[in-house]
Amino acid sequence: MVSSDQLGFSFRPFERRIWTVRDLVSTVRTHIEREYGDIWVEGEISNFRAHDSGHLYFTLKDQNAQIRTVMFRSSARLLRFRPENGMQIVLRGRVTIYEDRGELQISAEYLEPKGAGALQIAFEQLKAKLEAEGLFDSSRKKPVPALPQRIGVVTSPQAAALRDILNILRRRHHSANVLIFPAQVQGEASALEVSAGIRYFNKARNVDVIIVARGGGSAEDLAAFNHEGLARTVASSQIPIISAVGHETDFTIIDFVADLRAPTPSAAAELVIRSRQEVEEQAEGLRQRLVRAIHYRLLMGRQTLTELAQHGAFARMMDAINQRQQKLDDLRYRLDRAERQILERQRRRLESASAAIRHYDVRRILSGMRKELEGQAGAMVAAIRTILLRKQSRLDQLAGAAQALSPIAILDRGYALVFDSGGKLLKNAAQVKTGDEISARLAKGVVTATVKKTSSQA
Repeated sequence: MVSSDQLGFSFRPFERRIWTVRDLVSTVRTHIEREYGDIWVEGEISNFRAHDSGHLYFTLKDQNAQIRTVMFRSSARLLRFRPENGMQIVLRGRVTIYEDRGELQISAEYLEPKGAGALQIAFEQLKAKLEAEGLFDSSRKKPVPALPQRIGVVTSPQAAALRDILNILRRRHHSANVLIFPAQVQGEASALEVSAGIRYFNKARNVDVIIVARGGGSAEDLAAFNHEGLARTVASSQIPIISAVGHETDFTIIDFVADLRAPTPSAAAELVIRSRQEVEEQAEGLRQRLVRAIHYRLLMGRQTLTELAQHGAFARMMDAINQRQQKLDDLRYRLDRAERQILERQRRRLESASAAIRHYDVRRILSGMRKELEGQAGAMVAAIRTILLRKQSRLDQLAGAAQALSPIAILDRGYALVFDSGGKLLKNAAQVKTGDEISARLAKGVVTATVKKTSSQA
């Protein structure tokens, strides 16, 4: 047998390298990340899960394969839309291995929907969410005052939209006061600054209506007004808000949440305040309507009064009242005539006494006559006073009786005159039956009722 040494070469024993699992996975991970450190992958989202930590987990698949995907919070918070199961996306990231389970996965840094843009997807998702919560309902919209004295505007001080609003307000109604809250209307910070302006006006309560304004622009320029936080701030405002963002064809989330949407900032100024001429014309129209309404009410009232005055029962009452008044006038006349007759008799007696004393000693007779005259005068005064008191007492009795017999006085004490549907005065419950319509004349006004029950008991 020939040995290896005799042949001129020798064999060394084979040395095996034994890996730990972690070392092997780590080494493979390094190779994979180096080779696939920046890739774009297209696929469908499934098994989507958003963790409380802010990280997103899902599976990216197509018809033939699938791979786990993770998007960490630092990248996920920059997404303008919310990924959903079944959504076709294109992602950018790197291939890596999750060492704890030795699974191949993609660490995504950027996602975009395939077909529709991310901004449009985000818009539709937020719109559907807020609509389901009822933030678009017309029932929660607050009315915009017709002629506000103080108008708050949240916009950029350099914006052309602000100049348009001020020019229109100055032309239509120069007495309106405008308060401007400066805010960015484009960029990451704009949603927060616009929200701050709305909260400021609600806290200060120094305006009657708020206009949120911005000129037109691309979807990216108007993205700040599709912010969920801004939409909820608009919805919670106690002051009416007019959204005037973009052109007539541009729609943002706050257009649906605001109390009124204006197609342009200029249109917002037209809507928020009417011209002085329009206000004066409306006031004149209201005045004419009020005059016509008053004339109509007076005419109807006069017609009703005429119909009541022509009723037979009231005519009989007026006759009775007139008779009492006539009797009272007659008693007053008789009393006046009796007083004049008494005075006339006394005057004649005095004249007779004066003629008689001319034949006697004036001083002696006059002294006696004075005493007699004073006595008679006292008696006459007492008699006249007694007669006047008796007549006055009788007159008061007659007046009281007349007043007690007055139908108006009876009605004032809570009584009523009840008539049937034909206008006949009712004196017995048997005159009507259940279901008949009756009317009751009160001291003030007339009441119409329907008979529900009758009773013949006294």
